[in-house]
Amino acid sequence: MANQTSKSGQTSKSGQASKSGLLFSGSDWDFKTLSRAYEAIEALAIEELHLDVYPVQMEIISSQQMLDAYSSVGMPLMYRHWSFGKHFLYQELLYRKGGRGLAYELVINSNPCIVYLMEENTMALQALVTAHAALGHNHFFKNNHLFRQWTDASAILSYLDFAKGYITRCEERHGVAAVEAILDSAHALMEQGVFRYHRPPKLSSERQREGVRERLEYEERSYNDLWRTLPRSKDGDNVGEKDPGMAERKKTLNLPEENLLYFLEKNSLVLEPWQREIIRIVRVVAQYFYPQRQTQVMNEGCATFVHYTLMNTLFDRGLITEGAMLEILRNHSNVIFQPGFDDPRFSGINPYALGLDMMQDIQRISTEPTAEDRDWFPDIAGNGNWRETLLDAWANHRDESFIRQYLSPALMRKWRFFILADAASEPHYEVASIHNERGYEKIRAGLAHSYDIGASRPDIQVVDVDLLGDRQLRLEHKVKNGIVLEEASRDATLRHIRRLWGYEVSLAAIDAQTGGTLNERSTSQIGE
Repeated sequence: MANQTSKSGQTSKSGQASKSGLLFSGSDWDFKTLSRAYEAIEALAIEELHLDVYPVQMEIISSQQMLDAYSSVGMPLMYRHWSFGKHFLYQELLYRKGGRGLAYELVINSNPCIVYLMEENTMALQALVTAHAALGHNHFFKNNHLFRQWTDASAILSYLDFAKGYITRCEERHGVAAVEAILDSAHALMEQGVFRYHRPPKLSSERQREGVRERLEYEERSYNDLWRTLPRSKDGDNVGEKDPGMAERKKTLNLPEENLLYFLEKNSLVLEPWQREIIRIVRVVAQYFYPQRQTQVMNEGCATFVHYTLMNTLFDRGLITEGAMLEILRNHSNVIFQPGFDDPRFSGINPYALGLDMMQDIQRISTEPTAEDRDWFPDIAGNGNWRETLLDAWANHRDESFIRQYLSPALMRKWRFFILADAASEPHYEVASIHNERGYEKIRAGLAHSYDIGASRPDIQVVDVDLLGDRQLRLEHKVKNGIVLEEASRDATLRHIRRLWGYEVSLAAIDAQTGGTLNERSTSQIGE
């Protein structure tokens, strides 16, 4: 335990609880009680759910410290930036006015896994959030393939410590204003500062030569002299030869490039070394959070399923009292509450509720399947091994694929899901998919698609730049379903790109289906 101050300062009730076989008694807690509860919950998680977790470091923080953690994206070591202070004041105002409560806990994807617990929590609530964060989230962070692929839990804390110190030294040497100008532009591009797919390894020179030889041999085998007799295009040139240097430039710069911050960091001609390093820091932080945006339903569903299962097992074994269990269930119900679509509190689908329902549904399908379940899920229906089924799902899926694979007709009926077709030319909505065989498939596909961040985030890529010519950076935005970028935000972002690139920047909106250019905007049209 990192903090050595208890809430109550008394241990008599804790001692009585341990003698009676209970983990705790009453609402007060101390560090001895927290430690005993964690050890019991961890042992139960390994025994009952076969969880695999990082070592845990628990820290007790106040509401003010929790607000501070909110402002710096939840990281314990974060560099300074004015936007964090602005966010802190906004969250504090909402909290003081009662417009928003604070999280009971905060968990960091690191090794050891850091869990922040609110000092205002009762002991029953501390037990609940320990199971939720220190075991549920912890297991998901350690085992899900996205986190294993994109994050290094063992190195993130030391890297953030380096980043904080480096940016502080840059402020001392170059001035706060100069550093904040780079951070402002880098933060504006964080959404376009991640790799969405693994980059292929670079070929060795020997392998490159072998590839050239294989390509020449193929061309010789497939060459036909009749191709020489085909008429040329009207302008006398092939389409691909209008700019003979473009293909070579794209090969040299590995274009097109989806990670805009990476491209600017490596290729900008105006950035100094310290500015490149700051861009790299922002890019690393953006990449660290990228898996969390893709797994919110799964991550929160896993943690909620774990805490609900473990708390009920503790109660069944007589380790917590009825009063503690009632408090736990009340807080659990608040977490998974899903307002109706016509409720003023409705803000979309609650990831805690949907994730928990899907995981409990997998448990039901594995143990008590219906005929419908056997048709839809022949691989898992009735296998009796729900633990391994869930562990496999937690490890190998993200929200989009998890919903596409495991959302059942029974759950669609429970949630009363259906699809509305909203055409701008029509005065009324059309219920396009209902609860029948074909409708279930479309509903599941439609809901899964809504969680695919690749479909909802703008696809903007660097497509060309002539470093020996005008040095204009050319970007393309692949427009889907006719949804173009909002003009004011687009122009402001282009200014930030120009600040980091140093030369003209243009952005062309390209229809993803037809390939036609819808519009084009350059920084020369925007002005300063």
